[in-house]
Amino acid sequence: MKIRAVVLLMLAALPAVAQEQPETPPSAPQPAAAAAPVTLTLTEALQRALSDNPAVARARAEIAATQAQERILFSTVLPRVGVNGTFTGNSEEAAFGSGADRRVILPGTNWNYQLSLSQPIYAGNRERKAIRQSRLGIDSARQGAMDVEEAVVLAVSTDYFAVLEGDELIGVEQWNLDLIRRRRQQAQDLYEAGETTKVEALRAEADVKAVERRLADARKMREAAAGRLRLDLALNAPLQVSEPREILPPLPPEADLAVQAAARRPELAQAETALAIAKLEVSKQRGALLPVVTAEGGWLNQKSAFPSDNYGFLSLKLNVPIFQGGEVGARVALAKERLSQAESRLAELKQSVREEVHQSLVDLSTSEANLGLAREQLAAAEAEYDQATELYRAQEITSLEAETAEVSLADSRRAVTTSRLDLRLAQLRVLAAAGLLKQAALPEGAP
Repeated sequence: MKIRAVVLLMLAALPAVAQEQPETPPSAPQPAAAAAPVTLTLTEALQRALSDNPAVARARAEIAATQAQERILFSTVLPRVGVNGTFTGNSEEAAFGSGADRRVILPGTNWNYQLSLSQPIYAGNRERKAIRQSRLGIDSARQGAMDVEEAVVLAVSTDYFAVLEGDELIGVEQWNLDLIRRRRQQAQDLYEAGETTKVEALRAEADVKAVERRLADARKMREAAAGRLRLDLALNAPLQVSEPREILPPLPPEADLAVQAAARRPELAQAETALAIAKLEVSKQRGALLPVVTAEGGWLNQKSAFPSDNYGFLSLKLNVPIFQGGEVGARVALAKERLSQAESRLAELKQSVREEVHQSLVDLSTSEANLGLAREQLAAAEAEYDQATELYRAQEITSLEAETAEVSLADSRRAVTTSRLDLRLAQLRVLAAAGLLKQAALPEGAP
């Protein structure tokens, strides 16, 4: 019984001990420190994109690949030199003659090695034309890299301005939210004074929630644009942007812009290069009907003394194609069709570039007019709002009329912001259509 009493006393004391010595809770994981935002100007963003964007890197790597391909084709017209040797064990040895005149024609163990030289002399100029094609391919790769750079500059500029628009829209919605909160407070004060009904205060509260939703949408749009910009820049950090300088230079007449576009657009240069390559391909395939001449030479050293243990040789080989089952004719026909496609593609691109220049100028003119009208609308809406606010405070108009003036002012501010972005994008499209975007955005050059 004594032992049982002692055990019961010990069990009763355990909770008290636990309270006296509580467990130390494990330390909670500390949140990772947020990355510091990266602040970029438009010029810095474009320079970073041209140095770090993966699409630009791939396009520039293609230039090196085509240069390597040109070296491969050039090697086909250079001489080929090689050494080969053989060691053979035979079951018998055969010879004729005796003494000093004895000649072994089949040694028991035989060996030989040969130094050989092969040089193509003439093959219908096909190798030369293939080399010219490969050099044109290098030009096409360079033009392709320029095209990608122009596209990246346009994408970065567009996303940069979209981030700016997002920042401005966030400011507009916050300003609208302040207006509505003041109206809500005024409606609440009038309701408490018994001058209005509860409906007006509730309507103002609902309008507050509506603007808060627009504010959330503006932040979402801004973050989406920032995400696209981060992808353009191969950057993994929050972004802050600043208002850039104007990049639109004085524009010449539309006809001059079309001429500049025809001379500067990389895709047009690529199409012209593809046409030149297609013409060479027709001529190259026709060269398969011409004879092939090759020179071969070498020096041989062997154990066998018959007919000689070492000697040199030189030969000219001629191969004249007579009939290949219509293969050459089919290849020529295929090359002609590819040439026709290249001509059609070039004509289509020229017309498309002219139309793009014209349409971009129309868009620019429309955007300028819209921005001017939006600013005039904003000035009228501000005057209307100021007057409506005074009248509502004096209870000379209803809350619905005050709300209408408020909504008109908010819409006008949004319209100015979006019209400013539309104008900037129209300016970018004009420069891109004329092939002047990179030069205008980075006048000092790019990496």
